[in-house]
Order: sequence, then structure tokens, then C-alpha cells
Amino acid sequence: MAIFTGAGVALVTPFHEDGSVNYDKLDELIDYHCEHGTDSIIICGTTGESSTLSEEEHMECIRFAVERTRKRLPVIAGTGSNATYTTIDMSKEAVEYGVDGLLLVTPYYNKATQDGLIAHYKAVAKEANAPIIMYSVASRTGMNIAPETVATLVKETDNIVAIKEASGNISQVAKIMNLTDGKIDLYSGNDDQIVPLLSLGGIGVISVLSNVAPQYTHDICAKFFEGDVKAARDMQLKAIPLIEQLFCEVNPIPVKKAVNLMGMECGGLRMPLTDISAEHEKSLAKAMKDFGIQLV
Repeated sequence: MAIFTGAGVALVTPFHEDGSVNYDKLDELIDYHCEHGTDSIIICGTTGESSTLSEEEHMECIRFAVERTRKRLPVIAGTGSNATYTTIDMSKEAVEYGVDGLLLVTPYYNKATQDGLIAHYKAVAKEANAPIIMYSVASRTGMNIAPETVATLVKETDNIVAIKEASGNISQVAKIMNLTDGKIDLYSGNDDQIVPLLSLGGIGVISVLSNVAPQYTHDICAKFFEGDVKAARDMQLKAIPLIEQLFCEVNPIPVKKAVNLMGMECGGLRMPLTDISAEHEKSLAKAMKDFGIQLV
């Protein structure tokens, strides 16, 4: 059984003015997504600025999300690291907190071989008793998960069940689905490719767009699953200008500004990320208004 189908939000992490995690605001965001069509909470992923959280903050955000979601939605925890044993420790702790799944990015900077990736994921899967979503995003990590590697891991490991595919390479995605006989839960990691990946057998998206348009992103998937491919396609295409602006600077700079423009007051970013440029803020706000999102 899939961890979730539809649109899971890659949730931003709200900060106080002094840079500490704002748990009251995180609680509000969780409630907002539980009430506005989101299908899953993904906590401490790239959009959540996990790379700048201390390990203590990282794990507390996961624990808090599980507690505050109260089983209304599945909670998936980003616990990937460039060190296998750190990944194991964080994953096991997240499982103890009651997460519904783990999102494990490929080890960054190390640039392991494909054999190294197999060893890494198998080691974590052996120790962490939860469904695992592999996260392929070579643009950030320098490490692509080859389709053959995906197939090996899915066939040889019971709890590696899904992949978040953010390579942008549709041919690679098609090959993954071919080599696994479709026996993997495929999630789009790119908001501009939701419908294309659904057409290859995908079951949803782990979405930045869902931070500002949760019901809409859910509905793209729902329309497709209902068989109304044209409606899903039209919604996908309508969202492209907004999606482009949500990535006009490196994620999560624009989306955090977008959430703030909606009045959710999630604070700033942790360095080395800095605030969006005035020019990009203007174009982002225009795209949001054109899309029908109310700004404060």
C-alpha cells in the first residue's frame, strides 16, 4: 500500500526573527495543510532547509510534525545525509516518533558509485523499519540514481518502495518504470512535470507548489486519477508561470517569500540562503496574483 497518493507538500520550516524554529507557526502550517487538500506532510526536506538545521532541531521538527498532525495525514521525514550511519541514526529515531515514511536523498558531496548507493540504501533499509522513498536530485547532490540501481534496490529490499524523481529526465523515469515492472511508487519531484510522470505510472508529487496552492495541486492529481486527463493537463499548464516564479531563485528562497506574501509569516531563511531580490519578489507576487492567490 502506498504511503500516500496525490500531492504531498514539501513543507517550509518557519523561523523566528532570531533564526530559531517557530514551532507555533509550524503547528499552524500543519493545520492549514490538513484542512486545504494536501495529501501528505513532508517535513525536513530541501524546502524545509534541512541542510541548515542542527540534528537536534531536525529531529524535533519531525517529532513535532508527527505529534501535531495527529494521523490526519501521513508524515514523511527527510532523514537523508551524506553519511550512512548518520542517516541510519536519524531514520531510526524518526521511526520511533511514528513517521509513516522516510525520504532519503542520495548521499551528497561524496559522489558514491552505484554500488555505493546500493550499499547505502540497503544499510538504512535494514535498520529503519519504515517505507523508504529514494530521492533522486542530481542537480543538488551530484549523484544520480541509475534506473538499474533503482530496480536492484526495489527487487532486493522489501521496504524501499518509492522514488521521488527530480532528475527532470523523462526518459530516465520511463526506464525506471520499465525495469521495475511498475512495481515502485513514483512521485514527481518537479511541479512542472506532475502530469507527465503520472502518465508513466506515477501516483503523486512531492510538491513545492503545494505550499501556496495545496488544493489546486491535489486536484491536478485527482483529475488525472479520475480519468480526466485533459483537465489535469490544463491545470498543469495553467500553473507553469507560477511554478517558474517559485524557482526563479534557488528553492526555497521564492516559496518562503510566497508563503509570507500570503500572510503566513514564516520568517526568513538561514544563511547561506538570503532573501529574494526585489525584482524577483515583484515577478513572484505578480504570478501569484495572476494565478488567483490572495496576498496581504
